[in-house]
Amino acid sequence: MTGWRRLDARVVWVDLIRSLLSLVPTAVAIGVFGVQPRLGELWPPIVIAVIGVGGAAADLLRWAKTRYRVTDERVEVRTGFLVTRVREVRRDRVRSVDASAKLLQRLAGLRKVSVGAGGGEPALVVDAVSVATAEELRRTLLARPAAEGAPASAGDDGVEIARFSWTWLVHNVVGVWAYIAAAGLLWGVFWMLRGFGLRPMDHLRAAADALGPVWTVVLGVAAVTAIGLATMAASFVGENWRFRLARVDSGEGTALRTTQGLLRTREVDRDDDRLRGVEIAEPLLWRWLGTADISVVTTGLAVWSARPAAAILPRVPVATARRVSTTVLGAAPLDAPLLTHPRAALRRRIVWAVLTGGVASVAGALWWTWLAGPVLLPFALAAAGVAYRALGHTVTGGYLVVRSGLVSRRTVALRGSAVVGWRVRQSVFQRRLGLATLTAATAAGTGQYVAIDLRAADVVDVAERAAPGILTPFAVAGPGDAGRQGAGRVAWARRPRVAAMRSGETPFSRS
Repeated sequence: MTGWRRLDARVVWVDLIRSLLSLVPTAVAIGVFGVQPRLGELWPPIVIAVIGVGGAAADLLRWAKTRYRVTDERVEVRTGFLVTRVREVRRDRVRSVDASAKLLQRLAGLRKVSVGAGGGEPALVVDAVSVATAEELRRTLLARPAAEGAPASAGDDGVEIARFSWTWLVHNVVGVWAYIAAAGLLWGVFWMLRGFGLRPMDHLRAAADALGPVWTVVLGVAAVTAIGLATMAASFVGENWRFRLARVDSGEGTALRTTQGLLRTREVDRDDDRLRGVEIAEPLLWRWLGTADISVVTTGLAVWSARPAAAILPRVPVATARRVSTTVLGAAPLDAPLLTHPRAALRRRIVWAVLTGGVASVAGALWWTWLAGPVLLPFALAAAGVAYRALGHTVTGGYLVVRSGLVSRRTVALRGSAVVGWRVRQSVFQRRLGLATLTAATAAGTGQYVAIDLRAADVVDVAERAAPGILTPFAVAGPGDAGRQGAGRVAWARRPRVAAMRSGETPFSRS
């Protein structure tokens, strides 16, 4: 694939069909419903038609002026009409290859290939190529360059870890987003009906007068809920139909591959050699359902993006997330019991809850709403209790496991060998309570994982058991610690903040 290549010519026919389909609403409104061509009635279908035709023309021009190639050292994409732009990524910086397709592209046998190099957005995009070319690009870019080794073999379907289950549906449709989706859908339908000369508000007012205010509200909420749940269910099924997580042969090792999509397909590989741990998040409002998100802690993949490649499953039951994490890691650090944090951590949260209520009362008194504080206080105290119960940590099987969080309780299992440094911090209040916060710095995932409000005397012991040797220069023997291996405490009076690194390492670099 060393020479410059074009996009697949079928993209032209896809764009032509797309532009014709965008004209259908306007044609139906005028030809079937006899709507008079007035701007006030036709602006929604006109906007759709303009966007469709304009997008198709832009895609046609892009096809004519786009070339791409893959060499032994880099992958390049050249595009542009008046100004030519060349984007390139070194082969050794490629972290993921995402092959996706919208409905028309899928019917035409085309795929959009996005090449990730560790940032929040794809480093390169090749849109669109044939299915065979997309598979060839995936195999080539995820294998070693020819100078380092032989190309990867095609492999097989690999060892399946998880696949689509209808029981996941309830975990992905229940929530406030269902009402937001229903509002957006109803707004679109309302303006579309107006474009066809209909008056939906007149029918709704007549129905409300016949039902009365109570039944109108009850049936309205029920209808919006049903529409929202149905919309979310359709979206989930469309995005995750035939979802499959498997460990496959990548030619130079193994990779975690997710394949999913009904109308739009998506396939992402994550190199096992870059895997450093897993993270399970349990959102507060969905915790009563036992819902969890699971993602891998790995180097080179974007974490903060609309669809982070680190996420290996949609929302699933906690039991499923834990089972998958055990299979992915080949160990079960998340099944180990976590150590409870000291009661001083609970007192710290209670103090902050009381202070929050007091500040709300003082601020409210200026606007005659001083009752806001007493009303807020019980909720703040309850939140303090929930946040304290979420705290936990342990070191087991070579993994550091930490858990914390209120809105989203996150449990992370990080391989000890992936820790490149520690940061120990004590605020004034923590020092008075004998607490400290230990942060593990790593080149994977978010770059740092935090154990909040540990007993100060235990910080060095936790760090030494997880990643020995880094904090040793900062530890001094405490009273009665003579002869106890690994015992010690940080000299807080002289070093209220300690940052210790492995020699030659930087904590937030991206390999």
